[in-house]
Amino acid sequence: MLAINDLKSGTYIVVDGEPFAITKHSFVKMGRGQGVMRTTLRNLKTGQTLEKTFKGADKVDQADISRSKANYLYHEGNEYHFMDQQSYDQFFVTAEQLGDSAQYLIENLDVDVLLFNGQPIGVEIPKKITYEVTQAPPGIRGDTAQGSVTKKVTLQNGLEINAPLFIDEGDQIVVNTDSGEYVGKA
Repeated sequence: MLAINDLKSGTYIVVDGEPFAITKHSFVKMGRGQGVMRTTLRNLKTGQTLEKTFKGADKVDQADISRSKANYLYHEGNEYHFMDQQSYDQFFVTAEQLGDSAQYLIENLDVDVLLFNGQPIGVEIPKKITYEVTQAPPGIRGDTAQGSVTKKVTLQNGLEINAPLFIDEGDQIVVNTDSGEYVGKA
């Protein structure tokens, strides 16, 4: 059981039998009253967010979340298929469970799988991933006069990001998956 001071961002808890991850938290103390912990929770099964306030005496169950390594294989419709690296079992995760992470997946990418009571419920991708640039328009002289020193490039998985003018087709670049921004050349 967790007290309200144990509730921090990244902690996994159980609310009404469902696993949640705390994405934001703030402790609020009002006047003479007792303090409360305001949290934003993300359901690990459905991906939906929920705002919940916990009072000083509240206790919360910690979710039994374990991790394992897996490889991304392919996606079909709304399902993204993975293979566990230890047991070689294949399983899928829905697009809702993946959220924004789905746009960064490429074949054979190593990911961490979140397991709740032995069942896969979500996937965590690396913070930085290396991609190959498949389309990059040429940088035109004079483009920097308007203050624009970036151009749109297309990556091997179809994702479009802003990259510096010197990036060409075939280059390997590193992308931050939290912000979707160019980090550097690989």
